[in-house]
Amino acid sequence: MLVGPVFVEQVLALTVGFTDKWLAGNLLTGPEYLAAVGLVAYCIGFMPGFFAVPAVAATALVARSVGAGDLPAARQAAAQAFLVGAALVVAVGLLALAVGGEGVRALGLPAESTALALEYLVIVLPALPAMMIIAVGVAVLRGGGDMMAGLLTMSVVNLVNAGASFALGCGLWGLPQLGWQGLAWGTLAGYWLGACCVAALLARSSRGMRPQRAEWWPSGSLLRRVCRVGVPAGTDALANATCHLSFLSIVNRLGNVDAAAHSVAITIESLAFLPGSAFGVAATTLSGQFLGAGDPVRARSSVWLVAGACIGLMTAVGLVFWGAADVLAAWFVGGAQRQPEVALLTARLVRIVAFAQPPLAMLLVFSGALRGAGATRPPMVVNFLGLLVIRLPLAMLLAWPEVPLPAGLPTLPGCGWGAVGAWYAMAADLSARGLAMLIIFSRSGWTRTRV
Repeated sequence: MLVGPVFVEQVLALTVGFTDKWLAGNLLTGPEYLAAVGLVAYCIGFMPGFFAVPAVAATALVARSVGAGDLPAARQAAAQAFLVGAALVVAVGLLALAVGGEGVRALGLPAESTALALEYLVIVLPALPAMMIIAVGVAVLRGGGDMMAGLLTMSVVNLVNAGASFALGCGLWGLPQLGWQGLAWGTLAGYWLGACCVAALLARSSRGMRPQRAEWWPSGSLLRRVCRVGVPAGTDALANATCHLSFLSIVNRLGNVDAAAHSVAITIESLAFLPGSAFGVAATTLSGQFLGAGDPVRARSSVWLVAGACIGLMTAVGLVFWGAADVLAAWFVGGAQRQPEVALLTARLVRIVAFAQPPLAMLLVFSGALRGAGATRPPMVVNFLGLLVIRLPLAMLLAWPEVPLPAGLPTLPGCGWGAVGAWYAMAADLSARGLAMLIIFSRSGWTRTRV
């Protein structure tokens, strides 16, 4: 009951990216569009990471309060999380205006693809407040056990994005034919209508989660609790996103074909990531509510059950990846004969990551369980070390023919395997982090975390 709605929600969220990539691959000619849409997807995925601070704290604090039967405390925690989110919207917006363009250019795509990505992101930037409302609002409702809120919201986001992007991209129903820009305007419209949906769900929540007027007044002690729980998670999300952008820049420097194949393969791989993410959300809610009710035994046993189901499902999806990689890759590029180099390389990348699905399941579920308990620091440390120590340096060594070193040091010889080498590094990183989270969860200290 917890996993199902979140899984469908994640599938709908994935379809937003599917829509843009399918349109870019089928309606717009040239690998530069697929390369640009891949960079855009990373940047849009980076933006909500700023709101992980209030979102993760909201789920943990609301779940604890609901588990203890204290709805006023849950509502006040929700209100304070929104206040933190509003402050972050202002800060992130100013940061994007100040250095966003240079940041996108630094990711290493060829000039034509970079220009396309910047054109798209300028249009989508006003969606930041909507992203915050969706992230925090859905987190609040999940903490209260309402898993349908995200499903309904992403249904709205997806339907509006798909319809508006297609119509504006192609010029249907009397609308202007905007091509590439039409995809961006459709995405912007989808996020804002999704935010309206979240606001309506909170206002009409049958679980009593709508904050009252007095609960919106800033509370120093509660804001500190939000920061204590959320800042490690936010740091984790931002460091994770920064490392992923750095990983993307490693691939981008290999050219448009490698960048396009990476973009499509990441989207296909998310078919397995999404159910894992849904199980992770379920683990977050279960561990938080059972610990709030003073029952650490059920908190642990419920997470083990979630982990077993998730590992089984993602292993099955990995087998599908191995067998159907060519078909999936061809679908995204309008047929294997249309962009044969991109299709062939995409299929190779998908088969590499198929073997990393079981440890990825452990990483997602056990990280979610610890965050639900308020133990947000261990996942932060594991993710940071895995990405910084394993994925990025190994990707450079395997992907590039030579690796320049700073401070005038001699250049290191690399393997020159291109995107294939980078994806071997990604698979090694996911495996190491999954095993590390299994070891941490197996210990009992996380059940005694105070929030």
